[in-house]
Amino acid sequence: MLINSDRRPHPLTAVTYLRKHIVALKNLILLRPWTDDDRDPFAAMNADTEVMRCFQKPLTKTESDQFLVRIRTIFDEQGWGLWAVEVDGAFAGLTGLASPSFSAHFTPCVEIGWRFRREYWGRGIAYAAASAAQTFAFEQLKLRELITFTTAANTRSRRLMERLGFSTSPEDDFLHPLLAPDSPIRPHVLYRKSIASWHAAPSPGGPPREAGIIQAT
Repeated sequence: MLINSDRRPHPLTAVTYLRKHIVALKNLILLRPWTDDDRDPFAAMNADTEVMRCFQKPLTKTESDQFLVRIRTIFDEQGWGLWAVEVDGAFAGLTGLASPSFSAHFTPCVEIGWRFRREYWGRGIAYAAASAAQTFAFEQLKLRELITFTTAANTRSRRLMERLGFSTSPEDDFLHPLLAPDSPIRPHVLYRKSIASWHAAPSPGGPPREAGIIQAT
């Protein structure tokens, strides 16, 4: 089990063994609980205007610290949530699971999400880390469905969602209720993946489950 009896999180390690037609990564990618040392690089990521281009706005240091407190509190309460992602010993970003804080036609639900520092973009790291979180959701939590969403113009995240095996339908498109009516990023697309589709194809184009995910020691 990846959650122990006192409900505190265990770290996950995603060791990436990609199929032969994909160049193998040489990075060790660790999904782990947060530490106080993560606050400054987390705040720097959240203040980066390019990283935050498809979010409401960049975060101040105070806002980022408050966000991190919420993440860690949820983790302490339920034993899972958003993990810190470490690549070769350095903080790279986050990925994991969350429950949206707003009401919509698809809530209540569990969302998979991610956010990474720019220097880790385009290296397959987000895919490897999100694959580990997805494995945890379906194999450990036994969720019937995962959802993910982003603003319609966020082609980078949409490609990752599709690579992870999520699919979208026009009737699921929605206007994000927490964004201003005139916000250009308010139109959102919703992606879904069921546990049935997970069992049929765990991660299209990616590592086999038995090779890709191991428990940290």
